[in-house]
Amino acid sequence: MNPQDLERLLARLARGETTVAAALAALRDLPFAALPEATVDHHRALRRGFPEVIYGAGKTPEQVVAIARAIALRGQTVLVTRAAPEAAAAVRAAFPAAEYDLLARTVLLRGGDLVPLPGLVLVVAAGTSDLPVAAEAEVTARALGCTVERLVDVGVAGLHRLLAAHERLRAAQVIIAVAGMEGALPSVIGGLTDCPVIGVPTSVGYGASAGGFAALLGMLASCASGVTVVNIDNGFGAGYAAALILRAQSRTAAAAPPAENNPRAQDSAPAR
Repeated sequence: MNPQDLERLLARLARGETTVAAALAALRDLPFAALPEATVDHHRALRRGFPEVIYGAGKTPEQVVAIARAIALRGQTVLVTRAAPEAAAAVRAAFPAAEYDLLARTVLLRGGDLVPLPGLVLVVAAGTSDLPVAAEAEVTARALGCTVERLVDVGVAGLHRLLAAHERLRAAQVIIAVAGMEGALPSVIGGLTDCPVIGVPTSVGYGASAGGFAALLGMLASCASGVTVVNIDNGFGAGYAAALILRAQSRTAAAAPPAENNPRAQDSAPAR
């Protein structure tokens, strides 16, 4: 149950269209569902705005299906990350509408809870080898209601490729910059744009890249102000953070007074 579902339920109760007992029955399992090997957090959509996401690594196909079923029965979107092919096949057998992305290693079953978010998330991959992590970020952001575009193979080894896409960079409200090797891409993008930039270091690179630590440290030491960084290969975390940023921007825009009632907006309006 998401905030919109709860608001509708309470409104129906206030109008006398449902009973207290029926409302109580609908809310009885709201906090969580206790399964034999998992405790599914049904309350997360109310607290965070998005339902619980299933981290598939280390789980058996049977466990993934059981958790997915508990989430789907609530009408919520099911997203499985780091899904092994066996787990993905099991989920698709149980839910034929589920979408498996082999590159991103995700399984997505869309529920009725998706609320589209205004704005654009641009996922920028330094190289083709960074695509699995970039794809995970893209699928995650889409699953949480974002409009997403992808820009691929524009790393700093050929900076002209990135500069040629400056209009696409400036059109985005959030940019996810995915890079391995020395991880310089987020710094460059951060110096070119005025939107939030989320750096994702990947474990791509030769020996001295140390499995992504060189990229991680390079991004953390970025000289571009405001660049934030998630963990190595954590495309999911970047996509989730981008959705939170867009949702916060949407709330701020909805709460802003109309321009005619906003003295600052009037002062900044061009003279006619």
